[in-house]
Amino acid sequence: MIHLPGYLWVITIVGVVGIPAMTCVTLYRGADAAGAGMRKAALLAVSAGVLLGAWVITSAVIAAHGWYHTQLGTQPPWLLIAAVGTLIALLTAARIPLVARSLSGPGAVTRMAWPHVFRVAGAAFLITMALGHLPALFAVPAGLGDIAAGIAEPFVARRLARGRGHRAALWFNLFGILDLVVANVLGGLTGYRIVDVTPVNDTISVLPLVLIPTTAVPVLIALHVLSIRRLRGTIRERVTETAPPDPERRRVVRATSR
Repeated sequence: MIHLPGYLWVITIVGVVGIPAMTCVTLYRGADAAGAGMRKAALLAVSAGVLLGAWVITSAVIAAHGWYHTQLGTQPPWLLIAAVGTLIALLTAARIPLVARSLSGPGAVTRMAWPHVFRVAGAAFLITMALGHLPALFAVPAGLGDIAAGIAEPFVARRLARGRGHRAALWFNLFGILDLVVANVLGGLTGYRIVDVTPVNDTISVLPLVLIPTTAVPVLIALHVLSIRRLRGTIRERVTETAPPDPERRRVVRATSR
C-alpha cells in the first residue's frame, strides 16, 4: 500500500476540484454573456457542478477499491476507459444548445483559459517522484508541462481579454493538448508496464493522483479542443478582414460603376 503525505493530497485535490469548479464559473459567465439570463446560467453552472463533482467522487470510490490498478491482458484498462469515456461525454455535452451558447459567446475563449491555471498542481507529480514513488520518464514531462501551462495561462488570458494574442492563445492550447497527450501516453506505457521503469508506476493508479487523469485531464482536453475551434475561426475572420482586396474584384467594381 502506497502512503503519500497529506500535503501531496492537498495539492492534488486543489487541482482536481479547482479545474471543474472554474469550468462551472466559465459556463455561468458564458451563458450570462450570451443572453441566457442569470437563472438559466446559474442552473447550468449548478448542474455541471453536480455532475462533475459526482464523477470525482465516483472515480475516488473506484480508486479506493483498487479497480484502476489493472494489468493489460488480465482485466480491462479501466483507468484508460474512464479517461476517454469522460472526454467523449464532455465533448458530447458541449453540443447541448445552452452549453454551446455559453462556450461560444463573447469572451468565451478567455473564460475557457482560466481553469488551466490550476494545472500548477502538476507539481504533485514531481514531488511524488522525489519521494521515490513515480518514474522520471513520466513525472518530469507531466509535471513540468502542467506547471508551464498553469504559469502561462494568466498571461494568455490577459492578452485575450484585451482583444489581442489570438495566435499566442492558439499555440498555448496546442501545447496544452500535446502536454496532456504525452503525459497520458507515458503514464499508460509505464503504468501498464509496457515500458519497464524504476520505480514501477503504480502510484498513478491510486489515490489521490489517479483523480488527475480520470477527472481533471478530460476537462482540460475538452476546453482545449473547444478553444482551438473558436480561435481558428477568429483568426480566419481577422485574416479575411485584413487581406488586400482582390484585383479582379476591383476591376469588376470599376467596370460596373462606369
